[in-house]
Amino acid sequence: MANKQPADKSAQTTLQRGKACLRCRKRKMKCDGVKPACQQCVRAKKPDACEYDDGKGKTRTQLMRETILRLERRVRELEDPEYVSPAVTLYDPHGHSRSGSSASSVDSPDGSFLSVPHSPFPSGSPSSPAAAWTRVCLSSNSDLHLPSLIVCQNVPSPSPTPFLSEMFFEEPRSYLHMSPDLGSILLDIFAPHQQQCGLGIDIHQLRESLHRNPSERSHPVLLNAIYLWACFVSRPEPLCQNEDHYLRLVLETLPDALKSTDKLVDAIQASCLLSMYYLANGRMCEGGYHASAAAALAVQAGLGRNAFQNDLWPPACSFEDFDLKPAKTAPQDDARIMSFWQIFSLDRCWSVFLQRPSIIPDGPDARNVISCPWPQDLGSYETGLISGCSPLPTVRAFLNGDVSSGGFSAIVLRAKASALFAQADAVANLAGMKQNGRFADEVTALDHTISLFLSMLLPINQLNQVMPEERQSLILAHTLANCAVLHLHRASAHGDSVSFEKCSHAVRACVNVMRQITEQDYPFLDPVLAPCWSSISDHLVVELDTMESAWPSMNVSEIRDELSTILQAMTIFATRYPVITPDLNRLRKRLMS
Repeated sequence: MANKQPADKSAQTTLQRGKACLRCRKRKMKCDGVKPACQQCVRAKKPDACEYDDGKGKTRTQLMRETILRLERRVRELEDPEYVSPAVTLYDPHGHSRSGSSASSVDSPDGSFLSVPHSPFPSGSPSSPAAAWTRVCLSSNSDLHLPSLIVCQNVPSPSPTPFLSEMFFEEPRSYLHMSPDLGSILLDIFAPHQQQCGLGIDIHQLRESLHRNPSERSHPVLLNAIYLWACFVSRPEPLCQNEDHYLRLVLETLPDALKSTDKLVDAIQASCLLSMYYLANGRMCEGGYHASAAAALAVQAGLGRNAFQNDLWPPACSFEDFDLKPAKTAPQDDARIMSFWQIFSLDRCWSVFLQRPSIIPDGPDARNVISCPWPQDLGSYETGLISGCSPLPTVRAFLNGDVSSGGFSAIVLRAKASALFAQADAVANLAGMKQNGRFADEVTALDHTISLFLSMLLPINQLNQVMPEERQSLILAHTLANCAVLHLHRASAHGDSVSFEKCSHAVRACVNVMRQITEQDYPFLDPVLAPCWSSISDHLVVELDTMESAWPSMNVSEIRDELSTILQAMTIFATRYPVITPDLNRLRKRLMS
């Protein structure tokens, strides 16, 4: 008892001022000062974001400042061969203003100088930024605890010389990589958005791999695609000025990733990220091209087959070189399964809006049937608790009413909702081939499956009870499932009162979902919501026109309120995702007319 008393007293002592982590300081939360991660950050599942600035080590922000200064000096050296770099003093934005021209170092209060090594980006090469940074000042990003670049002056980069690649690229250009510290910062920016992209990957392991040999980490094409998205989601912060740089790197490193089968999963994941980047920016042809390419690679690699019973299926002889062997470790199983469902959701949803057939087949042929188990949380793969080792068709069983298999995690909800949406569009296209009641039977069966799926989702008015990541996945699942009903019945809605009622109910359910979306949700929403909302607005405009022409005296204020809700959601969405801008402008014109 005597030994415990000092410990208890120490535990109750208030943490010394300035010793709390940066995350707790920002949120004005009580911090226990435990390192490497305090209990507040651990409880919030943000241990990697727990960062201290107590003078006992450099923070990520300080490391980022040093990286930028290295870039600045390297550019000056390349612009002027006779330029001799003086010692550079780092500017401390947190320090108080002082008289005179001297400035203190970030982690040296006496203003000591730091030597700066060469930057990894040769100016003027395809791997260098588009414009040189001649003067860079730093401002802290209060939301992410990460620095953002503020370019004060741009000077065009010098023209590349014929021997530049020989001087600076001693290894293949595709394996040229940035500083691990800068890569870690971009990974931190991307981490909250990976669910938005459908990517299932362990960011912590990926960050650790940056310090390994090139052969032991993910292919540069995947890293560059992640960095591209990190810059994209940073809009309108100045970091987004580097989007073109990383876009070029993705396109340059993609062919190299396709040369070896052990990097094929990285190539598929990167192609999905690249496709979604193009689609989110309204570049539909490029986005559709890379989505189709990624889907074709997944088919050739056999990712849709059950990786655990791969011997049940006959080998794909013509694609023998591309076929991945059965995974031997849980991380490989994780990558195979996650990458397949990432491209599956992308292929199914956007094939509807791009008006093209899906690339990934799901037929009775053993080589075409999708038997890959539903994806699990990353923790399940780490512990070996992987379910779904069955030769039964995964997607076809779900569409036939087995909606509970695989659970209801965020990535599973995305995949299942995508399957329902694509199937509804496919069945609706059979409307002109009504023979022997087959069409009506398929509509009834799919209607039943959609209703079962929606009944098992958390009601949309209870979104405040779940974590933000679950909120956004539920927003997507509710929207896609109700849009599936709309696509399934809208062809017959004009002449069938039952179909019209089903469409109206689905549209209003989607509007109710929009009313639950908060400002904090918009940066993390899936870009596929843009064409979904456009379809919903089209139906309401038709309803409005019909009622005003048929019954001029009828009160249509409720429909106008619903259209106002959609217009507001689309307007906010357009500030981040240009893909919705044409539909937004079209809706505004229709409402004005």
